[in-house]
Amino acid sequence: MKYLLWLLKAAIFFTLFAFALNNQHDATVYFFFGTHWRAPLVLVVLAAFAGGLVVGALGMLPGWWKHRAAAAAQQPATPQQTPATAGAAVATAPAAAPSISATDLPAVRQHGL
Repeated sequence: MKYLLWLLKAAIFFTLFAFALNNQHDATVYFFFGTHWRAPLVLVVLAAFAGGLVVGALGMLPGWWKHRAAAAAQQPATPQQTPATAGAAVATAPAAAPSISATDLPAVRQHGL
């Protein structure tokens, strides 16, 4: 399976490399107010792809911030003990094993190709 993935990656790389070699002629991109940009076609495609990545990531930022704020609000507020009070609490309270519930464990998300 590992070799099959490397073969797939190599095929994608050589396909994109052949695309870049076959599209070396200049392309002109016309902007507003009569401005234009002349560059090889492969650079124009690469710039459009990079611009799409940036716009997509910026569009996802509000959702990421909302989820981070919701996750921070869900964390339980545990009181912090100072070393002096921690020793007193251990001496007076019987030793009890902490219970762990399913909500205490972090959610695991798996991403793959």
